[in-house]
Amino acid sequence: MTYSLHPGAERDLGEALDFYADQAGQAVASRFIDEFERVAALLVMHPDLGTPSPSGRRTFAMRIFPYSIVYRNEDKTVRIIVVRHQRKGPRFGNDRR
Repeated sequence: MTYSLHPGAERDLGEALDFYADQAGQAVASRFIDEFERVAALLVMHPDLGTPSPSGRRTFAMRIFPYSIVYRNEDKTVRIIVVRHQRKGPRFGNDRR
């Protein structure tokens, strides 16, 4: 099993990396991407780990940073749809398929 990123999730991830690099430095941005990769690998190993929603999506909170990963289990791929800051509303990214 592997994971893939929705184009919107790629943008979310890039915006978060830019923010951390600009505001806290490259070391923090690197820790953010390391944490994202750790969570993505965990979801690939255990795709039912996140909290389910009626839409068939699941949400899993990152441990170190205030972000949640919204994803869907598709055959042999975890499709990451949204990388959402926890201050954004729960509907952020709901229009993504």
